[in-house]
Amino acid sequence: MLAIRLQRIGRKGYPVYRLAVQEAQRHPSSGRVVSYVGSYNPHTKEAKVQVEAAQKYLDNGAQPTPRVVRLLKDAGVKLPVWVKEPASDKKKQLKNADKLRKNQPKEEALAEEPSSPEEA
Repeated sequence: MLAIRLQRIGRKGYPVYRLAVQEAQRHPSSGRVVSYVGSYNPHTKEAKVQVEAAQKYLDNGAQPTPRVVRLLKDAGVKLPVWVKEPASDKKKQLKNADKLRKNQPKEEALAEEPSSPEEA
């Protein structure tokens, strides 16, 4: 089975990705690449996709990753009905939100001011 996934290239600290079609059971950096169907620069948000080539592999059953689905959809590739689109309304869940400082009860220290020298 084939997968369309991002393959990292570029220098240290400045990643650029290729949209690679390769075997799904292999690791992205070591698997045999069947074809490259585009590139993506996350710094400029620029994606170049070969629409016809990507459409050909999708029609033949290549599975895209969720990030690639978003890139292909933005490029105008017609996605098959079996492709699951990632949820865009996803909210981040916080673990132990009750332990955050902003969620702690206000301390009563300000109400109990230290007594000043008595005026007697």
